[in-house]
Amino acid sequence: MSQQYQITDDLDALLQVLPPPVEQALRKANQGNDLLEIVLDLGRRPEARFVDHELVLSDREVTCEDLAYVNDRISEFTGDNRAGIERTLHRISCIRNRQGRVIGLTCRVGRAVYGVIDIVEDIMKSGQNVLLLGRPGVGKTTLLREAARILGEKKRTVVVDTSNEIGGDGDIPHPAIGRARRMPVSAPELQHEVMIEAVENHMPEVIVIDEIGRQQEAAAARTIAERGVQLIGTAHGNSLANLMMNPTLSDLVGGIESVTLSDEEARRRGTQKSVLERRAPPTFDVLIEIQDRQRMAVHHSVAAAVDALLRGRSLSPEIRYRDENGQVRITEAAPTPVPSEARAASMGMNRLPFDRQGVGHTNGTGRFEPHPDALPAPAASEAALRAERTDRVARIYAYGVSRGRLEQAAQNLGVPVQIVDSLDQANTAVTLKNYYRKHPQPIAEAERQRIPVYVLRANTINQMESVLGDIFGVAVEPEDPMERAVTETREAIRRVLAGSEAEELRPANAEIRRLQHEMARSANLISHSYGNEPRRRVRILQG
Repeated sequence: MSQQYQITDDLDALLQVLPPPVEQALRKANQGNDLLEIVLDLGRRPEARFVDHELVLSDREVTCEDLAYVNDRISEFTGDNRAGIERTLHRISCIRNRQGRVIGLTCRVGRAVYGVIDIVEDIMKSGQNVLLLGRPGVGKTTLLREAARILGEKKRTVVVDTSNEIGGDGDIPHPAIGRARRMPVSAPELQHEVMIEAVENHMPEVIVIDEIGRQQEAAAARTIAERGVQLIGTAHGNSLANLMMNPTLSDLVGGIESVTLSDEEARRRGTQKSVLERRAPPTFDVLIEIQDRQRMAVHHSVAAAVDALLRGRSLSPEIRYRDENGQVRITEAAPTPVPSEARAASMGMNRLPFDRQGVGHTNGTGRFEPHPDALPAPAASEAALRAERTDRVARIYAYGVSRGRLEQAAQNLGVPVQIVDSLDQANTAVTLKNYYRKHPQPIAEAERQRIPVYVLRANTINQMESVLGDIFGVAVEPEDPMERAVTETREAIRRVLAGSEAEELRPANAEIRRLQHEMARSANLISHSYGNEPRRRVRILQG
């Protein structure tokens, strides 16, 4: 794809509200395409800020009359101290003194850039919930506005416009959002209520929201996502790691909680007693880090990326950028190294074990590390991921573990495993919990050589499949009935929210059925139990 931009900025409308000397200086500078904002501070010289430099517009200091001249030609300032110009995307923000008088103005140029969405258009149209992340001024709102226009052509799209930045100032939305509808927000603190109102009153298929910044808005976003409405939003932050450590917004990526392990479990896992884990499924499926206007890092699975960071694994997001010819290129990023121990401690991050209970490994240094073959591959199709992982051979030294069952587990998963007779040939060791407690010489030697040691609760094929699933990054159905039921229920709820009339779950005992009913109620769905024991089961229906 080549770069084909059409830029609409209505710059004349902004210049006409400025004091005449400032307007004349800007027109004389003739750099409108690169203009970002004009700063008017009382008692200081007016400045214009461009993409790569700043320019003093006049030697005359800004006066109260200059500020009043601008105020008289724009809309009224709202609770967030922002105003605009009718049917334009420009934003004028004010600075007030302690008595409430305006003593400074930041006049930011708003531009509609048609075509900028092409770099991630396939993701926006995928139906997944997408979060755009980036520092202020990097182009999040411009991308969001174009996404609203593109999605509005095919789907019922509603823009929740808190500061009129997406749809422009005034009662009539700017043409840049196309057929998408716009719901203004009377006060910033009410944004979360308007988000819920949009879903309940206007039956949207897509909700577009700019600057999710409060805890109530994060909770409202989760509610919207759980109702089967696609959510496209933005938040301030440089990277996924920053967002995870933000206590207000971490719920957008699943939330982080501290879990205390028993002494035995901590020793078996090779971690500290207090570890961090993801609390819930992320609100957003895909996270896009906007590094600059022409380059983005895409995490196609937020859940996998968060888990990888918490477990101390490297991240390899997909990188999308435009080359010098305007062509969109998609490449794999070099693995992002995990923070150092000191940095991890300062961020509150501990290295975590894998999710599956009963499967862990230690390298003998008191830190839990994944096997190199278990590191997540760059974002790609599921088939490509599986092919890449299963091309690698795990040379396993099995101590006290049935070789026949291990070979059967490898065959069941379709992964290449070679069982070796000595540690010199191995890149992985597997043993049972009872053996590991005694710390026999082969296991001690494996840890001395920094060979990852995986510890099983029992000598069963299910346990071995879990180990191999972790090594190769292959999903394995949970062995624990409760864990399996939770996974099945979540998937059924997702399908019902996506439009299925009803989903029937597997037969389960009363305790599991009670949990399944609670999960359905939490998603605002209806559930009933059918059949007789031991075949009694839960059916989930639309509310």
